Amino acid sequence: MNPETEFREGLEQLASHYHDILRLLGEDPEREGLLKTPMRMAKAMQILTRGYTQDAHKVLTDALFAEEYNQMVIVKDIDFFSMCEHHLLPFYGKVHVAYIPNGYITGLSKIARVVDIYSHRLQVQERMTQQIKDCIQSTLHPLGVMVVVEAKHMCMQMRGVEKQNAITTTSDFCGAFNQAKTREEFMNLLRGEF
Repeated sequence: MNPETEFREGLEQLASHYHDILRLLGEDPEREGLLKTPMRMAKAMQILTRGYTQDAHKVLTDALFAEEYNQMVIVKDIDFFSMCEHHLLPFYGKVHVAYIPNGYITGLSKIARVVDIYSHRLQVQERMTQQIKDCIQSTLHPLGVMVVVEAKHMCMQMRGVEKQNAITTTSDFCGAFNQAKTREEFMNLLRGEF
């Protein structure tokens, strides 16, 4: 599915609801500037939530290769955008993923695709971090996985406390990353310290 040209069932109904939302906010959805807005909003929301229709496990297994490499593999600075499920406002930032293969590796771009799939759902940062880690662990069965997510939340920037520079960092890990030395190696590599 191309998210820019193909849309899921319910698009017209979603647009109708956005028409009502505009009216309930005190706007005139029939004025020139807003005539196409309900459908634009409906299409945007389907694009922003396309992760519900994608299988992250399948993405990893579609590019699975037997390999005896058993050192850390890191894909860092993966940009992401997601929608906070509490206010339906964006949060965005970077994801850093490390895993230690156990007989199999996956295509590097597939790690970024997993991030894309889970971030394109209504989310909280903590759950997204765990879902990425769990998917890689249960699909590749590596010796260990660690995921670190750094994000800015528009719900903190635009409303509420209105703190523009607050960054939220979450992490989750398992296996070999339960050892402080392995986690430290990952964090040093993220900072460019070799």
